[in-house]
Amino acid sequence: FLSVTEDLVRRRAEHNDCEIFSLEEISLHQQEIEKLEYLDKWCRDLKILYLQNNLIPKIENVGKLKKLEYLNVALNNIERIENLEGCEELKKLDLTANFIGELSSIETLKYNIHLNELFLVGNPCTEFEGYRQYVVATLHQLKCLDSKEIERSERIQALQNYPEVKQKIREQERAYLLKRAREQEEAQKRLQERKDKKEKQRKSKLGFDSPDSLQNKENHQAEGDREQETWRTAEDDEDDRRFWEEPTPYTPETRLETHRYIEEKRRAKDNIRESKKREKPPRTLVTAEGKVLNVNVPKLNFSLKDDEENNQIILDLAVYRHLDTSLLDVDVQPTYIRVLVKGKPFQLVLPEEVKPDSSSAKRSQTTGHLVVSMPKAKEIILAKQKVSTSVKHSDCNTPQKNARSAQVEKLEVDPSKYSFPDVTKIVQEKERIGQGPIRLQPEKITETKKSYADFENNEDV
Repeated sequence: FLSVTEDLVRRRAEHNDCEIFSLEEISLHQQEIEKLEYLDKWCRDLKILYLQNNLIPKIENVGKLKKLEYLNVALNNIERIENLEGCEELKKLDLTANFIGELSSIETLKYNIHLNELFLVGNPCTEFEGYRQYVVATLHQLKCLDSKEIERSERIQALQNYPEVKQKIREQERAYLLKRAREQEEAQKRLQERKDKKEKQRKSKLGFDSPDSLQNKENHQAEGDREQETWRTAEDDEDDRRFWEEPTPYTPETRLETHRYIEEKRRAKDNIRESKKREKPPRTLVTAEGKVLNVNVPKLNFSLKDDEENNQIILDLAVYRHLDTSLLDVDVQPTYIRVLVKGKPFQLVLPEEVKPDSSSAKRSQTTGHLVVSMPKAKEIILAKQKVSTSVKHSDCNTPQKNARSAQVEKLEVDPSKYSFPDVTKIVQEKERIGQGPIRLQPEKITETKKSYADFENNEDV
């Protein structure tokens, strides 16, 4: 069964910043709750509590809510009024469309001296003869019953006939309780029959799946699946028709049974839907023959540029500006590039072979795009265009000759041809004159040639 959970209460307490200890109002309607608990421990300051349209069979665990002023438990499976004596500030109680047949249980509400409004419409007890007179005479503090105000004259008359009305109510109660006992017995019997039928169907299915039938299924799998699906659908339709057309009394048991049946069917459909969902086969990026395919699963715009000046190929992939870089995985191969964007592959065959080791990937500072630079494997060295001297002396009437003379020449490797300065000797080296104990550089010894008077420089020696 489903009960009140802390997570449910916090989710329904969004108006109170999900704090439940100071909560004064909460709505837990249509949550399929079958047991009422924990609220008296978590939400001591509750003043308004909505619990309509659930499957609660009993009023419990609300007696410690001293500040509770309004309790709505309409459309539930409650059969008697109880455990509300501790709700000292209770002013309004809504029990519409429940199964209260034990009308005498309203006497427990005598202790709720502030109770002004009571709703019992749609309960079996409202069909009792003398129902309204009995309630009016029993609860003196009531001012309104079933949306109808209680007049002073009505209360006086009800008190005059109270002993007789009370006796009639007791007799009708006993008859109703006997009827309820029979209904509970029939519901138990019907539930057991349903369980036996399910067990029988399960055993028949197990018997159907013999080794021979399994082999037959393997041989005709597709056709067998279709037939089995059709058979299952037909059987479900027959069960649904039989369940909804079968006349049953409106009781707490049948209401709970209907809810369980709907829930079971919903789960079965979900299971069938999940079983039909087949995982998509991984997208083919490289064929069995080794052919690399162009793939753009993330559907991103891109541009591929051939940068001849720097002898490289540049890929500009328009990934999302705010996409975290950790969600990108770049793999450069000699003939293609593959980028995984949040696990979705983008693959592009390159027009020319590149060097994967020298490639680099970065994000654009302005657009956020992924820019991958891939140097070409074949190095092409371009030189400056030299204008032939023949062009200067040629006549202007020969443009074709001029064009042929202005062709690209290969770069010479002779270092003397370079006009670029030697940057290693830009800074003049300073002489180290440190006097420390460790001399990192030996002192330069200056030869004193002029110290020898009879020195003679013989070039032949």
